[in-house]
Amino acid sequence: MRSTLRLLSVTALAAALAAVPGSAQKASGPKERYEMDVATMSGFAAMGGGKGGVGGAMSMMFGGGPDKAVAHQLLLRLGSDQTPGAPPPKGDHYFEPQAKLGKAVPLISPERREGSYTTEFERPKGRLLLYWGCGAKAGPGQPVVIDFAKVAAGQIPPGLFSSAVPVAREVSQSNSRSYVDWPNSKNAKQPPRGSSLLGAHRIASNIGSDINFTLTQDYMAPLQASAAAQGDGSVMIRWNPVQNATGYVAWTIGGMDRGGSGGDIIWWTSSASREFGGGLWDWLPPATVAKLIPQKIVMPPSQTSCQIPADVKKASGEMMIGNLNAFGPEANFAYPPKPAGNVPWNIDWTAKVRFRSHTMLMVGADFGGMGGMDDTGGSAPAEKPKKKKCKGPLGIPLPDGAC
Repeated sequence: MRSTLRLLSVTALAAALAAVPGSAQKASGPKERYEMDVATMSGFAAMGGGKGGVGGAMSMMFGGGPDKAVAHQLLLRLGSDQTPGAPPPKGDHYFEPQAKLGKAVPLISPERREGSYTTEFERPKGRLLLYWGCGAKAGPGQPVVIDFAKVAAGQIPPGLFSSAVPVAREVSQSNSRSYVDWPNSKNAKQPPRGSSLLGAHRIASNIGSDINFTLTQDYMAPLQASAAAQGDGSVMIRWNPVQNATGYVAWTIGGMDRGGSGGDIIWWTSSASREFGGGLWDWLPPATVAKLIPQKIVMPPSQTSCQIPADVKKASGEMMIGNLNAFGPEANFAYPPKPAGNVPWNIDWTAKVRFRSHTMLMVGADFGGMGGMDDTGGSAPAEKPKKKKCKGPLGIPLPDGAC
């Protein structure tokens, strides 16, 4: 069964064509849809072999400074309304040599493991405090407090995530008769530094026609962010403008776990309103970003700084995990090309390539000169590691005396 997202995508295409004055052209398809997500990761997000995220950062926490770390990330998804000629569904994405990924990477179906996931849920301890907006002080009505003890087991706290900015995925296993992706269990090695996506791309599979397109947009430039403590207790985050960025969003997570008895987890976002939708930490279409900027949910591409309120820093304790996301351009392809006049457009395949750049930094803690911050915003000098007595958010060890 096609998902609502799939139906909305086709409906939007038909509506766009109908809106053209004097046009009665009808469109059908596509039979195949390809989605290619491209990311440039820097700072702690680039550590851990380019895996990104907190896990990658923590695995390399004491292995070297993140200041110059840059990594690339690709996520490939192919969905079709056709069954494979000879099961199982499979395919290959062929690259130019400059991609440094070999001749091709394999696209395979995700493994279905029935009954392998636990249904047990351990109720979180403590509270979640939500803050939002750039500025020296938190705005009215903040923080919004979610007490985990009052949330039913197995349920996401109501009102935690915004439905206004969902994660945008047009290709998924749930909305495709046949589906393959990469990275996967057969091959998961991400592109090395120095890789380039410029040039021809070909996707060949047993679930549809070959897909061919040429990219003229490469990986976005890396983000370089710094944090500086202010005299009023707030923290200023500054970053370099990234070419082709359509907008920025920042967030931090802080707080401390004291002796396993819970505590407060502090979550702040740069959005001027209470918006914690998953799409803000992912890829977003340029048109969506353009709509979110006037609403001050996303910062404009001309902005290169944001002040974390003093209330957030005080509540977060010694350290915060900071993340900055730069949304980027998007390239769209379709075959056959749209015909002129009122001739029906029977679309065989579409391909979408989305770009973003993001970085992660540790705000306020000194890990031997790695991502630390002194009172003037500079990197703190390296010191002999001290005995850790407590843990921060997500189990990250904090410096002695932080608790």
